Amino acid sequence: MTNSTEAQKPQNTKKNKKKGATLDTFYGAKIQNTEQIEEDIQENSPKSSKGNRNSPQTHEEFESERTKKMEALWEEKWEMMQKKFTHLQNQFDQTVKENQALKQELIKQSQNTKKLEENIKYLTDKVIDLENRGRRENLRIIGLPEKPEINTKLDMVIQDIIKENCPEILEQGGNTATDRAHRTPSTLNPQKTTPRNVIAKFQSYQTKEKILQEARKRQFRYKGMPIRVTQDLASSTLNDRKAWNMIFRKARELGLQPRISYPAKLTIYFQGKVWAFNKIEDFQLFAKKRPELC
Repeated sequence: MTNSTEAQKPQNTKKNKKKGATLDTFYGAKIQNTEQIEEDIQENSPKSSKGNRNSPQTHEEFESERTKKMEALWEEKWEMMQKKFTHLQNQFDQTVKENQALKQELIKQSQNTKKLEENIKYLTDKVIDLENRGRRENLRIIGLPEKPEINTKLDMVIQDIIKENCPEILEQGGNTATDRAHRTPSTLNPQKTTPRNVIAKFQSYQTKEKILQEARKRQFRYKGMPIRVTQDLASSTLNDRKAWNMIFRKARELGLQPRISYPAKLTIYFQGKVWAFNKIEDFQLFAKKRPELC
């Protein structure tokens, strides 16, 4: 009895290849990976066999099927790309529209801001003008010494100034009475060495104007001490006038007969004409074209 060992046939097990799990997903659509399609095609491809010439699937059929699958795959991918491109194009168009809307809004806001700035300037100038008009009967006296005997009798001191510098006003019977007179600012700053200004409000505008005209002609004094008498104006207007100081002094040296007119305008007499300037930049441009003024 011959021992015949039965040939063990290897189990026909398929290796569980780990198929590509990567899925292209776009808006919920899942597409098989190209590599997985290739694996499926290889598994289903016809096996060559010597004993069996008639394979269940001819090579032509296999190639045709493979081509169809690849075409379907690329068509699906192409549709996905078209959808994605369309989505991006829509987003871009929407962004462009929003950007244009923002630009229009920005232009509108800029125009509104410009109008507001113009209105603010108009109202500010109006308030300053009203304040200056409210001070039209006032004179500002600069350089009057800070002494108790002066500060307590400012009304009488002003009358003494009128008698000393323009007695003709009194001789003509002008009303030189004042409603009030006070120092400004109200509190004394010990750090400053110059005396505070005195503001005097006259009952008669005509008398105030006569005193002011005389003060422009000559140096006023109080008991021999030089003082200045000017029109009282709003602080902002005074600052605008002070900005002309250097140019004013230079124009005086050149004999241009400079004058600061209301509210803060420089006028000069040059080459037989009167020239007026509202801004320092305007005068600088004027002088630049005329070397004799530099």
